[in-house]
Amino acid sequence: MPKKRSGGGLSATQQAAKFLGVSVLAGAVLAGIALPAVGALGLAAKGSVESFDELPANLKTPPLSQRTTILDAEGGMIASVYSRDRTVLDLKDISPYMQKAIVAIEDARFYQHGAVDLKGILRALNKNAQSGGVSEGASTLTQQYVKNVFVEEAGDDPTKVAQATQQTLGRKIKELKFAIQVEEELGKKKILENYLNITFFGQQAYGVEAAAQRYFSKSAKDLKLQEAALLAGIVQSPSRYDPINDEAEATKRRNVVLQRMADLGDVSQQEADAAKKAPLGLKVHRPENGCITAVKGASFFCEYVKHVFLNDPVFGKNREARAKIWNRGGLTIKTTMDPKAQKSVQASLKQHVYKSDKVAAAATLVEPGTGKVLAMGQSKPYGSGKNQTELNYSVDAAYGGSNFGFPTGSTFKPFVAAAALEEGRPPTQEYSSPYQMEYPSPVQTCDSKPWTNLRGEKLENESESEHGPYRLRKAMELSVNTYFVQMIADIGLCPVVNMTDHLQVRQGNGDKLPERPAIALGSVGLSPLTMASAYAAFASRGMYCTPVAIEAITQRVGDQQKTLEVPKSTCSRAMSEKTADTVNSLLQGVVDSGTGKEAGLTSRDSAGKTGTTDERRNAWFVGYTPNLSGAVWVGSATQKVKMRNIYIGGQYHDLVYGGRVPGPIWRDAMSGALEGKPADQFHTVHIPDEDEDRDKGRGDDDDDDHGRGDDNGNGDGFIGGLVGGANGGGAADGGTGGPEPDPSVSIPEGFWRGQSNGNGTGGRG
Repeated sequence: MPKKRSGGGLSATQQAAKFLGVSVLAGAVLAGIALPAVGALGLAAKGSVESFDELPANLKTPPLSQRTTILDAEGGMIASVYSRDRTVLDLKDISPYMQKAIVAIEDARFYQHGAVDLKGILRALNKNAQSGGVSEGASTLTQQYVKNVFVEEAGDDPTKVAQATQQTLGRKIKELKFAIQVEEELGKKKILENYLNITFFGQQAYGVEAAAQRYFSKSAKDLKLQEAALLAGIVQSPSRYDPINDEAEATKRRNVVLQRMADLGDVSQQEADAAKKAPLGLKVHRPENGCITAVKGASFFCEYVKHVFLNDPVFGKNREARAKIWNRGGLTIKTTMDPKAQKSVQASLKQHVYKSDKVAAAATLVEPGTGKVLAMGQSKPYGSGKNQTELNYSVDAAYGGSNFGFPTGSTFKPFVAAAALEEGRPPTQEYSSPYQMEYPSPVQTCDSKPWTNLRGEKLENESESEHGPYRLRKAMELSVNTYFVQMIADIGLCPVVNMTDHLQVRQGNGDKLPERPAIALGSVGLSPLTMASAYAAFASRGMYCTPVAIEAITQRVGDQQKTLEVPKSTCSRAMSEKTADTVNSLLQGVVDSGTGKEAGLTSRDSAGKTGTTDERRNAWFVGYTPNLSGAVWVGSATQKVKMRNIYIGGQYHDLVYGGRVPGPIWRDAMSGALEGKPADQFHTVHIPDEDEDRDKGRGDDDDDDHGRGDDNGNGDGFIGGLVGGANGGGAADGGTGGPEPDPSVSIPEGFWRGQSNGNGTGGRG
């Protein structure tokens, strides 16, 4: 099959069929510049002159698409991305051999003629008539440049590309008129420079610099004679003369260019002959493009940055406009990623969860008070191969994540506590918290339709020995279900929804949380970034800051650099300082003596909460220090793996829960990220302890099992997973746990928010 020229040229058959049109167009051009057309040539073009005159006078030349460089907060390279691999150079930075070679083979009379080479047209007509085919073309280098501008403007839109390269009289007339303008405004040197920067050299290389790097691993300014001749020869048909795939054909074409240069006096015959004998000397550098090439495991962070750019109106009025800027490239994007924090996250994930495991893990770190996303990683590498994924588990669907997020279990309970404190409930708030109770009804919502327990359904704690009364501190440490059910019944659903609105807690698909009791126990799917950002508000004494990943962007447009506006974090008060300080005090207890003991940091203040969901499909730890917040999720993206009797990171787990696998990941990731950082202290409030004899007879032991069953796994009650202490396992996080409980009572309609598309049946602890 005949090959095409760069930019969508004609095959030999097409050239033969259309070449007469070129001569017709020559008449149109002559008429358009008020020069006399002679004989049949001018008459044939007469019908085209009107269209020619009506064309706009100025060619709108788009900025050439180039590489975009993504940097970390310290200026280190994360990745290089591009839709077209191109680096724009000044003519002085391009080898003189390259300049001469491209002119010699593409338009030998480039410096003698104007926009249209009538002599070349007549010569080509005569030669092609003699050969009975098409052995010579007639487009000037300037015309070829204009055609490439049309193609560049079309971008990756196939319809626009087809329009830009269609072989019609109208399109050719347009090309010729703009060529006249370009000749008048730019001059020969600038046209040559632009052509060498815009044209396609095969192998994803646009422009001579990318081509020099691709084929010879050197800059265009260092090209030798034989190398320049090879690249110049490729342009006519990048597929046919591809030196990587057909060395013999490429060599023949290179030698044609060398001989042409000798015939024109650009080099001596002796130089040309010596260059013909030289091997091609390829030193191929394969293209590395996209977030898959990111360092420090930052591919998912890189993808998040891309989605932020495409989604944020600050970069353009609609997604199409933003995509055009992104694909045009030439951007240098400085991000918020802390290389030390990112390295620590990836090291911790690699240590605790293998990429070949049945489940995956994701972790995100956010800076309180600024919203800066400092690290984002996953146990399964970015890609489409085995044990890889292109799904970013840390973010919402709009940013490349799960359609729904992942149910969070008991990590949601601090939001309920914060809402109650804001409503005026004291930190010593006490509820009866029986082992078993009928679900309170009605429960007030934000509208006039309260949630009601129409069937009189009951709820149980995990173990019969677990019963109140409890105060808030102990209930938080143990994640007592009946306590938080009573709390949400007391204050209603609306304060909880308002609190999560202030913290911008949204489902993974972007929807607001449903006004259903199940939200108190974490049945709704959320992302690690959402959770880390929300918990950061506790660390910053009640100030919530929207997450940001981009610090600054510069864009190269031609020879100029300009600064783009970037989205800023918006900080607002989500709760009072007193409420945040109280939550800090409560969650310190969780890591000091509660379910999160295995996650606690020994060298600085830390606070957090564990969570495990229904049937152990998800396990979480979300925690923070005064200067860093982080969320870790472990589970299956398909929500089909129940984490019982499972190996994760080479370690056997009879039961997985938030304090056992996610907790240590969080601890190690945070420790490395915070190394050398100030060990600030929380602002806390004094919360009076419960009477000591309330704890008597509850079966506490040295393993902090809190009477939830013996070490043989006995004593589990219904919905153990709802209780953050055992997170569904029959023991507090840090204990051994027992078998999954067998539900023995029905649950009120709407209590669980089931997820579709494999996203689980709701949160449990």
